[in-house]
Amino acid sequence: MTKFFQENQPDGVPPLELTGERTLPDVPEENYWYRRHLAVYEWITDRVEGKRVVDLACGEGYGTGLMATKAKSVVGVEANPETFEHARLRYTGDNIRFERTLVEMFDEEVDVAVFLQTIEHVEDAGAILEKIKSNLAPGGVAYISTPNVLTLAPPGKDRSDNPFHIYEYRPDEYLELCLDHFPNVEMYGLFHARVLRAHEVAIKYGWDTVHAKLHITKPFYDRFTPAIKSKDFALKTTDLNGSLDLLAVCRV
Repeated sequence: MTKFFQENQPDGVPPLELTGERTLPDVPEENYWYRRHLAVYEWITDRVEGKRVVDLACGEGYGTGLMATKAKSVVGVEANPETFEHARLRYTGDNIRFERTLVEMFDEEVDVAVFLQTIEHVEDAGAILEKIKSNLAPGGVAYISTPNVLTLAPPGKDRSDNPFHIYEYRPDEYLELCLDHFPNVEMYGLFHARVLRAHEVAIKYGWDTVHAKLHITKPFYDRFTPAIKSKDFALKTTDLNGSLDLLAVCRV
């Protein structure tokens, strides 16, 4: 089985291996998933200027580092020792720090809590949401995302084959879960845009058959996948059942 590691890391920063548990930048084969997650972080970054932010289960730290360009301060919380050490070394600055701890153990008042693509990994989602709410200052907001099982699972299946996911949510049940713990929830869906939308349409009209017959599948996607940008995704509030991921904006 082929192993993939991050490429071209700064001096003194150990590259991380791609395991499927979390997405990584600097792995060309992973670029679709990285850009899909980065698009949401960029959208949030535009909304955190001057705020105290916590990035819960921050993973490699790329989102924490991005939000630090606008926020007053950002704390990246990560329990995995290897991933924490990588993030701590790679993303530095006066307004950014990392804590190696569990999400449930973080106890600090913030204006914004970010918890992306992780709630599907936890046993007691309600307890996590209550913990996040307890850390928010008055008027605070939490950005919490998860994959949409309606588009993630293969046709005819109730869930995906991701072994790291404990529960995968439909849009209606995800909204209900968030409303059980926050009085004000706005739900967004992430969709393909630009190049990825054109690719989606091409597949609908038989592109998969064409590239297979021409024997160009590998060379095409070896170029196409690394070229994907975060702008090739867009957040909308309509047609949530057809979305790729669900982003709940939860206010106290």
